[in-house]
Amino acid sequence: MSTVTIEPDGMTAAQVRAVARDGARVELSPGAVAAMTRSRDIVESIERDGRPVYGVSTGFGALASSFVAPDRRSELQHALIRSHAAGVGAPMPDEVVRAMLVLRVRSLALGRSGVRPLLAQALLDLLNHRITPWVPEHGSLGASGDLAPLAHCALVLMGEGWARDPDTGDRVDGAVALRRAGLAPVELAAKEGLALINGTDGMLGMLLLAVEDAGHLFTMADVTAALAIEAMLGSDRPFQADLHTIRPHPGQGVSAGNIHRLLQDSAVMDSHRDDLLHAVQDAYSMRCAPQVAGAARDTLAFAGTVAGRELRSVVDNPVVLPDGRVESTGNFHGAPLGFAADFLAIAAAEVGSISERRVDRLLDVNRSRGLPAFLSPDAGVNSGLMIAQYTAAGIVAENRRLAAPASVDSVPTSGMQEDHVSMGWAATRKLRTVLDNLTSLLAVELLAAVRGLQLRAPLRPSPAGQAAVKLVGALAGQPGPDIFLAPVLEAVRDVVAGRELRTAIESEIGPLH
Repeated sequence: MSTVTIEPDGMTAAQVRAVARDGARVELSPGAVAAMTRSRDIVESIERDGRPVYGVSTGFGALASSFVAPDRRSELQHALIRSHAAGVGAPMPDEVVRAMLVLRVRSLALGRSGVRPLLAQALLDLLNHRITPWVPEHGSLGASGDLAPLAHCALVLMGEGWARDPDTGDRVDGAVALRRAGLAPVELAAKEGLALINGTDGMLGMLLLAVEDAGHLFTMADVTAALAIEAMLGSDRPFQADLHTIRPHPGQGVSAGNIHRLLQDSAVMDSHRDDLLHAVQDAYSMRCAPQVAGAARDTLAFAGTVAGRELRSVVDNPVVLPDGRVESTGNFHGAPLGFAADFLAIAAAEVGSISERRVDRLLDVNRSRGLPAFLSPDAGVNSGLMIAQYTAAGIVAENRRLAAPASVDSVPTSGMQEDHVSMGWAATRKLRTVLDNLTSLLAVELLAAVRGLQLRAPLRPSPAGQAAVKLVGALAGQPGPDIFLAPVLEAVRDVVAGRELRTAIESEIGPLH
């Protein structure tokens, strides 16, 4: 999609990803402008009446009981942004920051934040002019939402703070970034600073991106599992559909269906299909692949459901209701997103763990059913893929550490006003790391499985195996003397993350799920 229009009833996950990853332009619908205008009228009436309302005429957090005079309320909003832009560390990736920006516009466009439409348009101007605020990785506790990361974004609107140079990625002053794009700084009015930073946009953006990535990787895990099973002369019988209808977990059935189809029309499989003594039962890492990957798929479905609900949610505080009330809420608390991210990280870590077990089995001459040690035709002088499995084992260990939930932690802040926080930002950040690590683990399995299939020649592999041997073989060559493996693994990582192999396989056997 080249243009995304933000309506007053939320966004879709696909729209968020189009803006974050594909650079789609963004615009406000007339309905969204009208919703924000009505909400702003209520805030301005509160100002005229002189009522004490949190975030409009009072301080913030532990200073909520401090009244702020009308002539200092704009100053209050600017001071809020400056003080809350207190993050440290490396900058977050551009796609995460762009997701944050468009999700903040989504929140404002729901018409419950009491801001002028021009504030939402100013955020869209950043996106459409490819101005990406420099948002440090540390600073958010996930309640009151992603305060520090969002404050770093808001600071650029004011012509302050830091942005990333679109060409070099270097840090530049926010004022310079605006001037280069021909944009003017925004002067914040009452309530607007708070509305720019209260919410779950950072953790939601990361969860939405992770859901897409995990969906692709879990499908690729079925591919690499099937190729490894084929290379190890495993059986396709455990993946028959009727064996999974008797345990009707949805993801398990999908994964088993993928693996079974991937293993068909293979001379490698046919070579031992009628040998009933060949393998009475395959090892768990082979036979139970759908049970593990399927459970991960069901976990992914849960995470996607949570993210979808959040896309329809009002997460600001306070909220401006159509009847004129301005009410404090806890909707900015990131517990739902933190729980979902932690759960998905656990699932993804296990998908990687069982993948590494298949790699180890492929490399072990005592268990690989006739393949040479470490998949080297001349083992001894050569070590083959021995150390690639070490790399995989180290990554599995890291993923197990990262699978420890962040959302069970809480460090009280703001003078005990914010005495329970979600750590949802940390949960979603580490989820992205787990998925990046899973990409590497599946790359090791893909390389090992292709090596195994090459060594089964002249037996013809399945159509999926043939596609993998053609693509990965072009990167890694034929089995032989040891080669510099790191660049090969990087290239195979790109194969796992990309769509070329999946597309080639699907052109032969139909869509994978």
